[in-house]
Amino acid sequence: MSTTVTEAPLPGAYRTRIGVELKEFFRQREGVTFTVLFPVVLLLGLGSVLDYDIGAGVDFSQYFMAGVIAAGIVGASLQNLGIYIASERADGTLKMLRGTPMPASAYFVGKVVQVLAVAAVTIVLLLVVGVLVYDIDLPSAADWVTFLWVALLGITACTLLGIAVSSLAPNRRSASALISPAALLLEFVSGVFMPFGNLPHWLQVVSSFFPVKWMAQGMRSVFLPDALQVDEPAGSWELDRVAIVLAVWCVLGLVLCVRTFRWQDRGDR
Repeated sequence: MSTTVTEAPLPGAYRTRIGVELKEFFRQREGVTFTVLFPVVLLLGLGSVLDYDIGAGVDFSQYFMAGVIAAGIVGASLQNLGIYIASERADGTLKMLRGTPMPASAYFVGKVVQVLAVAAVTIVLLLVVGVLVYDIDLPSAADWVTFLWVALLGITACTLLGIAVSSLAPNRRSASALISPAALLLEFVSGVFMPFGNLPHWLQVVSSFFPVKWMAQGMRSVFLPDALQVDEPAGSWELDRVAIVLAVWCVLGLVLCVRTFRWQDRGDR
């Protein structure tokens, strides 16, 4: 007499994993505070201290809105995933999940949905605070389309990079020590915390090799008037190049994920 084992349908496995990822993240005060609220604190802090006109009647708060949204996306994707996946690998969670009937793709779908949810919450909070506290001008109807594709490409690229860099650290502590400073450095040289044109030329060149610079530039095209695009290195927003570079990083990030991702530590056999 044979026994038939009925597995949960794949859509059910995906829904279950998505629910687990969302609950685990939003129940952790540390993660919510650092990932979601930290960009809001940055906006409130720097927006209050650096209150000056950067040109064309635009104050620093309006300029910083573009940068802090890019920083929020980096925090929700690259930093968040890099640190938490390294932690799950170190404590054996990934190895345990790999031994269950859950399809491997469900794990990654859960992470992606978590990133999208966290990024969406962060962006909404930033926009609400920006409008209520600093009277930020929101994008026009056409600019929202640009906002959407820049955000989605940026989230995709940074999510894949977060999964890839998680393999560089053996545990959560070392991952945090490695990934967080690197992300902050990328944000600094990408014009997140100050007008990009104020950076030395060599830093502008270095930052152009990474996706954060292009994501921040795309966001600037949304929140700043076209009169300020002359301050960009090329004298324009270069939205076509923004799309190309971010798309290339999506492909490169996917390749790095496939080649570097591990379900267990190298020494755990």
